[in-house]
Amino acid sequence: MEEVHTNGDLRKRKYDDHDANDISSLKKEAKAEVTDYQPSNNNTIGLIFVSLLLDLLAFTMILPLLPSLLDYYDKEEGHKVTLYSSLLNAVQSFQKITGAPERFASVLFGGALGSLYSFLQFLTSPIVGSLSDAYGRKPLLLLCLIGIALSHGLWSYASSFSLFVLARFIGGLSKANVSLSMAIVTDVSNDKNRARGMALIGLAFSIGFIVGPLAGAWFAKNNDHSWGMWGERPALYALSLSVANILLVTFCIPETLSKDKRSSLSLSLSKSLDYVSPWHLMRFSAVKNLTLKQSKVLYKLGLIYFIYLFLYSGLEFTLTFLTHHTFKYTAMQQGKMFLVIGVIMSVLQGGASRRLGARGAVRAAQLALVLTPLSFLCVALAAVPRPALMSPLAWLWAGLVLFALSTAFAVSCMTSMAASHSPEDSRGAVLGTLRSLGALARAAGPLIASTVYWCSGAAVTYTIGAVILIIPAVMLCRLKT
Repeated sequence: MEEVHTNGDLRKRKYDDHDANDISSLKKEAKAEVTDYQPSNNNTIGLIFVSLLLDLLAFTMILPLLPSLLDYYDKEEGHKVTLYSSLLNAVQSFQKITGAPERFASVLFGGALGSLYSFLQFLTSPIVGSLSDAYGRKPLLLLCLIGIALSHGLWSYASSFSLFVLARFIGGLSKANVSLSMAIVTDVSNDKNRARGMALIGLAFSIGFIVGPLAGAWFAKNNDHSWGMWGERPALYALSLSVANILLVTFCIPETLSKDKRSSLSLSLSKSLDYVSPWHLMRFSAVKNLTLKQSKVLYKLGLIYFIYLFLYSGLEFTLTFLTHHTFKYTAMQQGKMFLVIGVIMSVLQGGASRRLGARGAVRAAQLALVLTPLSFLCVALAAVPRPALMSPLAWLWAGLVLFALSTAFAVSCMTSMAASHSPEDSRGAVLGTLRSLGALARAAGPLIASTVYWCSGAAVTYTIGAVILIIPAVMLCRLKT
């Protein structure tokens, strides 16, 4: 009996050793898989920063060219029955209703195009985010970048306004790359350094909106008539940046969402409402596996984010009207104004990218939303002929500095807060939904603010906006995370 017992022990130890080897092998495979999908955080975040910077340099290049582009299409198609003339009539009708001066028709036209672009982002961002949760970040990011490159390519041939609008249409549908980049940053970061990664994304925006328009202005000033007057030369330059971005993502940026962390995707007609209905988006209905606490926090954060950006984008859009109409700023002076704002934001975001933690992101977001009403109240005083304490110009720049301080952290820190309250397998859907709410706010905000501005005046518009902006500030300060 003793011998049998001993042989049984030997067989048991043999099987135990075999199981131990299997477990060890599985651990090694799991470790290898983690290594494949979790590369160096700093390298990946740095590459995403470069990718976003390339994209934003190409995207912002058109901003100073829009007036000259619209002048070109007006000359070529303004007296014909075309898409341009139809849209121009709609803008002129809106202009008459609001009482906007005729010289601002091109600005309102550009604002309408910008609203269309934002509305298209509103449609696609949550869908692309959910698809990335199911199929991975990299394939969807590449698809978006290819669409953006196609839009720049079409722009280079856009001798007609219809082709130009088609290029902008494709570009708007493809702009979900920003929310995908944010999702990649959340994949390779944790609660301690996620806010720093988001600050780097904000830094890419600041640099892009400084350098891109300057490059576009240089092209506008040094345009050779051998190139198309619709912006062929800058369009080809933007296309080259987009192609470089595609190559960077293809060969340098790895997939950051492993297959075991991906969620299943179930699309139906009823489910599609979750992606396009503002009410469903506000409640993050498209996001799976939310706990009750996560659902409550995200709903309140989404509401705060929407109200803030709705008011902020409208007041920001009308700033160019105020500086031109009241302070007689030229296009160059306005460019310098936004350059100063961008530099302040870059310095702040660059410093925050090295120091900002999870709790710091919450405090920074709260401070940003508290400063925003103060900034627009200063701008409202600048619109008064004889304000108290300081001159109108001094009030304007006081407001612009506060505007830069608040803008540097508001969106990036609220995005970091949303990411920290999202399930690991649904971050793409959460950030895509948040981005979609922001795009909807940016589509509607400028139209409403322009109407109030020309009906009631600058001082009334900025005062009303400043008072209402207190609401999201108070809501965020009271939000329990």
